[in-house]
Amino acid sequence: MAEPRSTLETQTPPAAEAFYRPGVAFDEMYARDGGVRNHYGVMHDRLTTLSAEDLAARQSTLERSFLLQGITFTVYGAEATTERIIPTDLIPRIIPSQEWDKVEAGLTQRLRALNMFLADIYGEQKILIDGLLPRELVLGAPSYRREMQHLHVPHKAYANVCGSDLIRQEDGQFAVLEDNLRVPSGVSYMLANRDASRRTFPGSFRAASVRPVERYPDLLLATLKSMAEEWRPDPQVVVLTPGVYNSAYYEHAYLARLMGVPLVEGRDLVIHENMVYMRMTTGLQRVDVIYRRVDDDYIDPLTFRRDSSLGVGGLFNAYRAGNVMICNAPGTGVADDKAVYAYVPEIIRYYLGEDAILPNIETFLCREPAQLSHVLDNLDKLVVKAVGASGGYGMLVGPHASRKEREDFAAALRADPANYIAQPTIQLSTAPCLIDGKVETRHVDLRPFILSGEKIVVTPGALTRVALRRGSLVVNSSQGGGSKDTWILAANTENQPEPEGASA
Repeated sequence: MAEPRSTLETQTPPAAEAFYRPGVAFDEMYARDGGVRNHYGVMHDRLTTLSAEDLAARQSTLERSFLLQGITFTVYGAEATTERIIPTDLIPRIIPSQEWDKVEAGLTQRLRALNMFLADIYGEQKILIDGLLPRELVLGAPSYRREMQHLHVPHKAYANVCGSDLIRQEDGQFAVLEDNLRVPSGVSYMLANRDASRRTFPGSFRAASVRPVERYPDLLLATLKSMAEEWRPDPQVVVLTPGVYNSAYYEHAYLARLMGVPLVEGRDLVIHENMVYMRMTTGLQRVDVIYRRVDDDYIDPLTFRRDSSLGVGGLFNAYRAGNVMICNAPGTGVADDKAVYAYVPEIIRYYLGEDAILPNIETFLCREPAQLSHVLDNLDKLVVKAVGASGGYGMLVGPHASRKEREDFAAALRADPANYIAQPTIQLSTAPCLIDGKVETRHVDLRPFILSGEKIVVTPGALTRVALRRGSLVVNSSQGGGSKDTWILAANTENQPEPEGASA
């Protein structure tokens, strides 16, 4: 491996004083000895030529662009306006090709095994009969849907879109923090961030030979159509949204537009003789595939929650009859239950006969008395999560919590231990971010997106989520986090210099 590049301390550009020194966590740009990692060379060299004013102006342009495009998200429970521009950092995160090759292989392996697990627990339940997982942990999970039992899913692809969250361990190796197989969000921000960073650093982007993510909408559409191609030659796909007040509505509309398919709400659909139709000005048109962005509970008031006005009465009957595909399949959430997560390496070994390429984070199951006792004794050192929660809700970060918060969580753990898991507090890796005009270090994670239909495809990019508050480990946008673009470099391009005269 080539020697690390010289540090910014040897440079004297106008903005040199704005750069940071790496802390104790693994840093994406700086090596332990203070040198710049080779794959960050092009971006590092470009940043040293920009003043703080240059960087601030580019950040301002990026934010105005997001505002004009309506790239927003909603924070539920906010006292002021709930709709906000997603905070976006203009300095991309960069991952070399050899690291990504392992990530891609590990994510492919993981989703293949999880889809096999879902096919099994909604089929013969061999894994439960063999005692690898406690029966009550799976069948008693809030996201388990007995209505899915013995229901055929084409290609056994229950989770058609998956967004697994990865973090770096202290040695720099990636590990899986959690899987998101229900209605994972964030891909629109991955695409929007790419467009923004390509316009912010055009010369550096070209010089770095970044792998493209722009084909994602076409790949998603092909994946969705593959779920119905056995019985329809050109399936009609729609995106089902809860409506404009949903936190991810921008993403629903954005993906529908890029795929060239209708965006519908439950009131736009009608069921007739177990067929699904959408209301058009010219009459009814049959729907074959529904990319649903509505949670299981709300998709059909006749089967699930009776008080739901977001879904379509009779939709699940049409699904059981095989006349429409719902992607992701109802009930996929049981495979990303935070208690089931602890068993995923064993699930991979059981179905594939392989060791997990990407490891899990050590996880304590509070349902086990000995592990509960350990968690209660170490609440100040652990992160505790509700097994069915998401978005950063229902979580305690022990080292950053007050004594009162830890006491309240201890009471909740004792009252319902099966509802919680705990993990060590991981020092997420850090990356350079523009904060108040200065380049500073902030903690980040990584959410790649995996598509599964006729085949499994890992998008060569990801959403890097950023904990914008200094020292914070919470990256969720609903909890004050932001995002940035992720550059996956093509093979054998990590050390190429920027072309002479390239502008950025």
